[in-house]
Amino acid sequence: MNVYHFKKGTEICNYSYSSNILSIRLNRQRLVVCLEESIYIHNIKDMKLLKTIVDTPPNTTGLCALSINHANSYLAYPGSAASGEIALYDGNTLKTACTIPAHDGPLAALAFNSTGSKLASASEKGTVIRVFSIPGGQKLYEFRRGMKRYVNISSLVFSMDSQFLCASSNTETVHIFKLEHLTDSRPEEPPTWSGYMGKMFQAATNYLPAQVSGMMNQDRAFATVRLNISGQRNICALSTIQKLPRLLVTTSDGHLYIYNLDPQDGGECVLIKKHSLLGSGKVEENKENDLQPPLPQSYAATVARQSTVPSASTMPGYSEDGGALRGEVIPEHEFATGPVCLDDENEFPPIILCRGGQPGKAKRS
Repeated sequence: MNVYHFKKGTEICNYSYSSNILSIRLNRQRLVVCLEESIYIHNIKDMKLLKTIVDTPPNTTGLCALSINHANSYLAYPGSAASGEIALYDGNTLKTACTIPAHDGPLAALAFNSTGSKLASASEKGTVIRVFSIPGGQKLYEFRRGMKRYVNISSLVFSMDSQFLCASSNTETVHIFKLEHLTDSRPEEPPTWSGYMGKMFQAATNYLPAQVSGMMNQDRAFATVRLNISGQRNICALSTIQKLPRLLVTTSDGHLYIYNLDPQDGGECVLIKKHSLLGSGKVEENKENDLQPPLPQSYAATVARQSTVPSASTMPGYSEDGGALRGEVIPEHEFATGPVCLDDENEFPPIILCRGGQPGKAKRS
């Protein structure tokens, strides 16, 4: 592994490991290197090796997730090669937090929300997505992506405010789920035939096998996108542009798609723009659904449009202190000595680190 100063183009340090590096994750406090049967945790300030988790279950894809909130540096990785058990590790205290029996089959995807308080997971079947509380590991939500076919989940991501969860696979459909709980304090609805049948249907689930009743209680997608391709790997992101929620999808054939997401009614997302990331960089716009507010009867028309793109620090769920919520007190020892200053010779990690070192002889703890 080589760590470079991006602006200066100089090498900061390098490390050698016993086998191929499958994935790397980092936040402002920790850098994690995942091998097939071990995980290395480094301190981002000085790149010192803090911990080596050895004899992990075979992890051929390098599946792991690290919370981007450095005050909550939880690491999640498969705890079993045969089942969907999640091992949760505290990267700050360097201790195992808990294990979560998430799925029956092996894991395929893991993702933390921006604050590190929720963890989403999917198995290799790709039919059910679950969300757990962190660090307790209690199941909070359960969503059903589909029943007809098994898929390979290639991307699992929360929105910055943790209200939505997006999942994409090797099929043409992208699913967006809304993380909300219905309260029992809703006003009593007037009696209708459909309401009566709904209550009977809900009561009947108590007499069905647990597997069947559980399937009937799983939430479905709040919004969806139909891509014009299938069988390709793609990666998604949920962002806010001009105060309106957008879904960004990049595909392995070199295209970026931007869709509108209605946060109130959901449904089918509308394509706004298509960018070509390879070659000419051509941009195709959907003139009827550009970044202008939609028709008056839609949600977007009720949102005041901002003339300039809001700064990152004003976006909900984001703060410059490393991802912690505003008002949250972070222990002083959690902070590095200073920010990363690209024009400062004293930036961390120190450039002189590892120079003349002997790669491949890091201590195991």
